[in-house]
Amino acid sequence: MVFNSLEFFIFLITIFIFYWFFFKKYVKSQNILLLISSYVFYGWWDWRFLSLIMLSTIVDYFVGIMIDSNETTFKRKQWLWVSVLFNVGLLGFFKYYNFFVDSWVDMFSAIGYNMNSVWTLKIILPVGISFYTFQTMSYSFDIYYRRLKPTRDFLSFATFVSFFPQLVAGPIERASNLLPQINKKRIFNYDQSVGGLKLILWGLFKKVVIADALAPIVDDIFSNYTSYPASSLILGVTLFSFQVYGDFSGYSDIAIGTAKLFGIELMSNFKFPVFSRNVAEYWQRWHVSLSTWFRHYIYIPLGGSRVSKLKSVRNIIIIFLVSGFWHGANWTFIFWGAFHALVFIPVFLMGRNTIYKNSVVGENSYFPSLIEVGQMLFTFSIVTFSRIFFRSESITDAFGFIKRILSDFSYKSYCHPMGYRMIDYYILIIVFVLYEYRIRKDERSPFKFKSKIVRFIIYTIVILGMLLFYDSNIDRSFIYFQF
Repeated sequence: MVFNSLEFFIFLITIFIFYWFFFKKYVKSQNILLLISSYVFYGWWDWRFLSLIMLSTIVDYFVGIMIDSNETTFKRKQWLWVSVLFNVGLLGFFKYYNFFVDSWVDMFSAIGYNMNSVWTLKIILPVGISFYTFQTMSYSFDIYYRRLKPTRDFLSFATFVSFFPQLVAGPIERASNLLPQINKKRIFNYDQSVGGLKLILWGLFKKVVIADALAPIVDDIFSNYTSYPASSLILGVTLFSFQVYGDFSGYSDIAIGTAKLFGIELMSNFKFPVFSRNVAEYWQRWHVSLSTWFRHYIYIPLGGSRVSKLKSVRNIIIIFLVSGFWHGANWTFIFWGAFHALVFIPVFLMGRNTIYKNSVVGENSYFPSLIEVGQMLFTFSIVTFSRIFFRSESITDAFGFIKRILSDFSYKSYCHPMGYRMIDYYILIIVFVLYEYRIRKDERSPFKFKSKIVRFIIYTIVILGMLLFYDSNIDRSFIYFQF
């Protein structure tokens, strides 16, 4: 079941009515409804993989209790390793088993010893496994570091693990934020629910009008890159930057908005990364829940920036390589992570990795300065270049794509085989960027305008845009479902 489907909206309306009209008196009954609903939501895709969520829930529930009940560091660490090895093992088998087997075979083939991939299995990747395994592991880590006391309420913990708005593509929530909200009584809040509906609408707009509309063009250019000149390839990867942003941030907006309908606040996952002034700021604004996860549970335990410069650089390389590998079992993602480490390190060594941490571009003026415009364009270009690796099917394709850009400087206006008018998409992207700049100071209020007339006009444009760009012939699933 995906957010941008009729089934989901029927499902959401049904759960909302039961949640607030029949189960509003008791937190336990609301949690039972959320848990059952979450299992139905996930099982709609493939009910067999519900067993993995249930198993992960049971393991980390008891691991949390055992870590807390032991005082010795050795025993606590043993139980922590139970959580880590179980979740990483689960993730490794379903997501990386064939990758390691194929890489092993390729390595021996490179030295002249041919092997058959007899150990390769036909493994289906469970949707959301990268997200909920990291979420349950964070719970065990927080208890180990004494940031959190374990819950003895299994129902609440199971609801925390499987909460359907953010189950399959995040945000990757911390137990310290989500569990207290699940444990306490929720009271219907009109303003909160209206805010949720606005986020859902904006998320759907980004998914349907930006991501889905650009998908056929991006697919065509990347699938046939050998046939297009550099101008078309640059266009393709640029549009992919907007596609993946519209797709993933759109999902996060819908997830956060849906949670609001049930009286629960999730963390922000995207903070207008297009307006980042260097790569460090970009990672403070893009997929925030994953970036903070790596910082809290890998970077800081390794010493973070409190150690020598050399070790800090080592730590940066590690988290970016792990981040790349988290995204998928393909060397393209590892190269993508390595590239981001290489461009992040100079920013870190110059001490500019935190200078934009608590500010937004054009903070004290309506327009950005020329320097800020240059910084944003430069950062966007770096990030967009890296997405050649992210989008390509293989390393060979990625370097072939880059080689084609460098070797064919001819200009030719791109024309999609289906005859799409590209001027419409150029105007769409420009208007979208300008609008996001207007709302850049608050990612949770996409329609915050004092004038009712202005709001009405924008709502009308958003809805008409979705009706105009909706295409039933394309795959409407979200990109990050594959991760």
